[in-house]
Amino acid sequence: MDGVVHSLMVSSGLLPAGTLLESLIHLTNEATSGERIPFVQAKNISTVMRRIKLLSSLFEEVKETDKPLPPSSILCLTELFSVIRRVKILIESCREGSLLWNLMQTEFISNQFYVAVKEIGGALDILPLSLLNLTADTREQVELLHKQAKRVQLFVNPSEIQRRDELLHLMAANSDKNRKNKGFIDFKRIKDILSSIGLKSSLDYKEEISKLEAEAEKQAGTGGLIVLSNIHNLISLISLSKTTIFSEDEHLKTQEDLKKRKMPMNQSFSQSMVFNIPDEFRCPISLDLMKDPVIVASGHTYDRNSIAQWINSGHHTCPKSGQRLIHMALIPNYALKSLIHQWCQENNFPMVESTSASELERSTSKRRSCENPIDHLSAIKAAVDAVKMTAEFLVGKLATGSPDIQRQAAYELRLLAKTGMDNRRIIAEAGAIPFLVTLLDCTDPRIQENAVTALLNLSIYENNKILIMAAGAIENIINVLQSGKTMESKENAAAAIFSLSIIDDYKIIIGAHPRAIPALVGLLGEGTTAGKRDAATALLNLAVYSVNRAMAVHSGAVPLLINLLTDDRAGITDDALAVLALLLGCTQGLEEIRKSRVLVPLLIDLLRFGSPKGKENSITLLLGLCKDRGEEVARRLLMNPRSIPSLQSLAADGSLKARRKADALLRLLNRFCSQSQNPVG
Repeated sequence: MDGVVHSLMVSSGLLPAGTLLESLIHLTNEATSGERIPFVQAKNISTVMRRIKLLSSLFEEVKETDKPLPPSSILCLTELFSVIRRVKILIESCREGSLLWNLMQTEFISNQFYVAVKEIGGALDILPLSLLNLTADTREQVELLHKQAKRVQLFVNPSEIQRRDELLHLMAANSDKNRKNKGFIDFKRIKDILSSIGLKSSLDYKEEISKLEAEAEKQAGTGGLIVLSNIHNLISLISLSKTTIFSEDEHLKTQEDLKKRKMPMNQSFSQSMVFNIPDEFRCPISLDLMKDPVIVASGHTYDRNSIAQWINSGHHTCPKSGQRLIHMALIPNYALKSLIHQWCQENNFPMVESTSASELERSTSKRRSCENPIDHLSAIKAAVDAVKMTAEFLVGKLATGSPDIQRQAAYELRLLAKTGMDNRRIIAEAGAIPFLVTLLDCTDPRIQENAVTALLNLSIYENNKILIMAAGAIENIINVLQSGKTMESKENAAAAIFSLSIIDDYKIIIGAHPRAIPALVGLLGEGTTAGKRDAATALLNLAVYSVNRAMAVHSGAVPLLINLLTDDRAGITDDALAVLALLLGCTQGLEEIRKSRVLVPLLIDLLRFGSPKGKENSITLLLGLCKDRGEEVARRLLMNPRSIPSLQSLAADGSLKARRKADALLRLLNRFCSQSQNPVG
């Protein structure tokens, strides 16, 4: 296949090879910078940094050759950029986040490093080394890295597992029910464990407590009650240990050290890493939360400060797509800015004002006045033509190629559709969708996985949703969801159903399919963390229509959703609550939810620890359960000593919706108590 791709080689002016290589070199240098290696995940971090350094040699050598690159190389480099960027964020999170929480999550984080290396191997599958003018040493290094990445095994440090288990035991000894035995806690052992992961001074303990508190805020809407309980237990244990282990003199000395070091919270660890910022809110250049999002001529959005610096440094292209910019105007993205502001309010994330827009625009204008005239329209047309040529070539291979060729072509289309609305439109116009739908029934696991993921990526473009449904894809997608060859295929099938069901008419069509909702519920129970999240979001979309709610209840969704409220791995507390709140709206759902003996105490805890959205849905569920023959639920609420204070707090300080429903529930409970003349709230 590489020989035919070679015939489609285009100059670097048509595909953004130069810009992409510059970005990759810059990114790899950042990811492998000589900063300290944290005590937790030290081996995984050092190993992945060494592998990325090998790739850096490849990028620099390809850039120095200044030769045209084949489309397969561009796709490979684009995928490597995505993977290395995630690795950089992961390393920074390990460096700057809570060491103790990283220790508790050691298997999960280790698996993220493992997946990243496997993805590097997958990207190198389509790198046509024979077409690149590389030295023998570099070629040999890349081939060795490729083999190592394909054979890589998951590594979880047994010492970290041992320390984690010991800490869990010590946390149990410090729990409420064991407080009377507090004097028997082995503080010497706690000190040894904490010292082994880099926490040695009172100041270290203080900073670790701050990071754990930030982690608790981040996890409030997604982590589940077990996660929140573990974090609060860790805070309690470290606070107690700090008081017990360090003398008053050391505390005074620590305060002096803190003044000398002058480390405000936003410098001691990155808020962008502590908070789980959605990818669409991050600037593609800085990877930080966008404070002033603006749209450039290519249609992509960046933070004003970052893109202005990019333009002012002499670049005339879009960093993400590589397209030449017809003009240098920065158009405010008010819709996205509003969403970011709303997210910051809901997550208590501080917004910092960005550099003055007028100041940046003056600087941009000055640079623009020095530019030489360039035929921007011709450059953009050439780039679009190159993508069109590549897409048509790959679709031809889908139609007539051998299974190996189809596997490769589907993978390259999957990557090409990963970014850019223009790419998604062009691939669809090239006729890819019917062939990808047919490949969903393929017995080859990789072909099926690449096909369903390509369709998922294509469905992000609105008009492609119509084309995918018109191609009869829903039957095949549900087949993959129900009995796909790999778990990733099932997860991406669920995500595709979510994407397609954004259109209201398709909510009804998909929900009416007898196997769609049961298959989603099945993934909700048996899927991986990502699979459960994809299934829950798809069910949330479908359950907007009442006709789909009864099917979800009949398929067994209610007990699974309640279990997810305490699933510390799934991280979908808010989504699970939202689906339960919708299912409460049908008779079958109400009856099934009322059967649960564990839900009411969970909802009371979520009134205290949940996110703002989680609190709203918790109060919605409690109010719905207490209405219409809900005396038993009301009685259980009144018997729980935390319920009335939590409701009163929400009625005073919650969102408008939460305050209104908390007042209604307190009035309802008052009426219930009136017969005993013992009113509440």
